[in-house]
Amino acid sequence: MTSPRQIQDKLGKAAPPILRPVLRAYVLGYASAVAPRVLTLILQYGARWRKGRGLEREAQPQRDSFAASLRHVLCSGLDPQRFPAFCAALVGGTTLLDILIGRLINRLRTKLSAVARRRLSIWISSFIAGWLSLRLLQSKKTKAYAAETSANENDKQKPIQYAGRTLDLTLFAATRAVDVVIGELWSQRRQRRVAAGRWSWLDSFISNMADPSIFAASCALIMWAWFYAPSGLPQSYNKWISSAAAVDPRLIEALRRCRKGELRYGEETGQAPLLQAMCEDYKWPLEWGDPARTVPFPCEMVHMGCGPSCEYHALSRFVRSFKWSMATYLPLNILARSKNLTGFRRALVSAARSSSFLATFITLFYYGVCLARTRAGPHLGNKHDVTTRQTIDAGVCVGCGCFMCGWSIFFEAASRRKDMALFVAPRALATLLPRRYPLEKQWRETLVFAFSTAVVFTCVRENRSRVRGVLGSVLGSVLET
Repeated sequence: MTSPRQIQDKLGKAAPPILRPVLRAYVLGYASAVAPRVLTLILQYGARWRKGRGLEREAQPQRDSFAASLRHVLCSGLDPQRFPAFCAALVGGTTLLDILIGRLINRLRTKLSAVARRRLSIWISSFIAGWLSLRLLQSKKTKAYAAETSANENDKQKPIQYAGRTLDLTLFAATRAVDVVIGELWSQRRQRRVAAGRWSWLDSFISNMADPSIFAASCALIMWAWFYAPSGLPQSYNKWISSAAAVDPRLIEALRRCRKGELRYGEETGQAPLLQAMCEDYKWPLEWGDPARTVPFPCEMVHMGCGPSCEYHALSRFVRSFKWSMATYLPLNILARSKNLTGFRRALVSAARSSSFLATFITLFYYGVCLARTRAGPHLGNKHDVTTRQTIDAGVCVGCGCFMCGWSIFFEAASRRKDMALFVAPRALATLLPRRYPLEKQWRETLVFAFSTAVVFTCVRENRSRVRGVLGSVLGSVLET
């Protein structure tokens, strides 16, 4: 099977040098946009086929449905207002405009050095290409960012279009631009201090802890949003986190009601049926689920059938999460690495490490909740005080779990921590911003994206190693003429 890289190489040899970045960007954008959807479609069809084996009458309709869905996925990637065309416009606009703008700057009588003129040309061309390419994506209208409203009830409703569909992409670019700028400033500071013999253990500690701290803080924001403001996360994120967490939704709803003040300990507020239904399913005393009689509801309910021990529950969570993660990571790593016995061993080690990371992430979150509810939190104050218990379950316990879970990043290899930190950081920032906002303010987002893109692309063209992680190597290879 021909890989996207091989397709890029073949197209590169056949196309003129000036058009090669455009073709590379389009092929890479098409592959990244379509391949995951095709894989999901194949897995879904395979699951339906296994369930319906032997039903000959359903076989042909299933094949027709699969073919139609596959055709739709493949053709949708060719839409000029989608991600592949955006990638081509961004990269192609940058490289083509760079030639024109570079010639124009060279003709002007300026006191800038040749290097400065070169950087200015790249920055301006990247800024213009970033602005226009994002506007191309933003021009596509979707139902998710539309609404109907009217001034009066009797008036005809008018459609209103909102902005925000490209917010994740903008935050990704902005995060990368900030990383480039801070990284360059820190590198210059390090060179000065090393030359002066003043580089200290504290400087080394900050360098080593920067990425883990970014990851932990970002995960804390994401998990807090998943718990209390799920609308601030993409639906796919909510679904995946819920699947990994494997928690009874009634328990989450109870803690949410505690935070809203709807469920109050020591008072009859009509909230008992929520957790009492859970008590019936798990064969617990019904009084456990009544906040007017039980303050607080036992931590055993958080363990969901693992018994009263918080430590045993944490251990069982790790084992279950590790198995769940290995079922996901191991096949992917085997497909990517296992060309021989050595490759299989590496795939196994990589899958085990990633599974340990995710299992520890989930375990630390749950144990953080237990730590605040049972093991430590109540002993910091009056553990028999209803107000203290209400405060803990109204947000302190979840906050403790959110704070702890991200430090599982230390189970991952140091080389991967920077990529993971820069992956979750824009998604964490998105939880602090509205998913939809008025269309007339969209120019601000476009400006941020264009400026950030100009910073990153200029750095890639001048100093590729400054753009950390996989992105730097990918952009460097794509922008080559």
